[in-house]
Amino acid sequence: MLFVLCLIGAFIPAISQDTTLVRGFCIAAPSPNELPRFLKFIREELVPRKVNTLILRVDYNYQYKSHPELIGSQALTEAEVKQIVTLCKANQINLIPQINLLGHQSWASQLGKLLQVYPEFDETPHVKMPEKYEWPNADGLYCKSYCPLHPEVHKVVFALVDELMEVFEAKDFHAGLDEVFYIGDDKCPRCSGRDKAELFAGEVTKISNHLQQNGRTLWLWGDRLIDGKQTGLGMWEASMNNTHRAVDMIPKEVVICDWHYDRAEPTAAYFALKGFPVVTCPWNKSEVALAQLDQMLSFKQHSNPQLSRRYRGMMQTIWSGAGAFMDAYYNPDQANDNLKGQVKCFTQLFDKLKNVD
Repeated sequence: MLFVLCLIGAFIPAISQDTTLVRGFCIAAPSPNELPRFLKFIREELVPRKVNTLILRVDYNYQYKSHPELIGSQALTEAEVKQIVTLCKANQINLIPQINLLGHQSWASQLGKLLQVYPEFDETPHVKMPEKYEWPNADGLYCKSYCPLHPEVHKVVFALVDELMEVFEAKDFHAGLDEVFYIGDDKCPRCSGRDKAELFAGEVTKISNHLQQNGRTLWLWGDRLIDGKQTGLGMWEASMNNTHRAVDMIPKEVVICDWHYDRAEPTAAYFALKGFPVVTCPWNKSEVALAQLDQMLSFKQHSNPQLSRRYRGMMQTIWSGAGAFMDAYYNPDQANDNLKGQVKCFTQLFDKLKNVD
């Protein structure tokens, strides 16, 4: 019996027991002309604040060799990426690339690169992109999704993921997976009638399993795993289309990035109790970020060791481009209120976080 259990255990992916406190920063990858200034920002601003995790939202802004048809207009070369890799390695920063998978395949009136080139992957091809985007709208269009059951989609996106992981020399990958409103559409020939939670869990598990084959770990935003109705968090910070039950169907080694921007909602405790490592993520309100930091530290302090180590730390999210954020950081008098808020949140959060053991 012991031999059998050992064999079974050999096929169970190891869950990270890393107890290093995440001091994370998430931002869009810089364009090539912004790269020198971005490297300076890492050296002079992130490193002194002890930032040890940097998520770069790359998407199609890399010069892919596996699928050159998907290269975006502001794509970094391999040599340019290696400059970031070298600098981060020298300063013990865990560099994590991101490609939005499943959702966020369009923005406003524009399709993203994947669905431009491969329209057959569209979960809702009957929903046409408007000339002028407005929310709300009759189609419920926020962002398009690809169909998770299309037989060819993963061959394409996993090739991009693998290539990006190699060039970034990364051990973790962020797949986005937030704000997925289109899933299991009634008109999809593959997904119609299927359980949305099972569809979402199936996609998360497929991505995680693919990464685990090479000893890599999936990170994702946590909103689709929270019940928006029962918690009162609604359709943005949580799910109103029943994907939340997927929280009990996905691998426990997945790292949850738990974002809330207006209040210090206690959902990190929910994810930790479910067995996941969780990173708390603010945006542009420093008072919320500092409250979230206090809350996270309190959870760690007052939990047993098994739960305590699941509270992995903090990561600020920046939802402007790298250039716009750096403009605001170095020239705050010329920035709008949103950018000023992001800068203030960055300085106040990390000035306090860098002193936390």
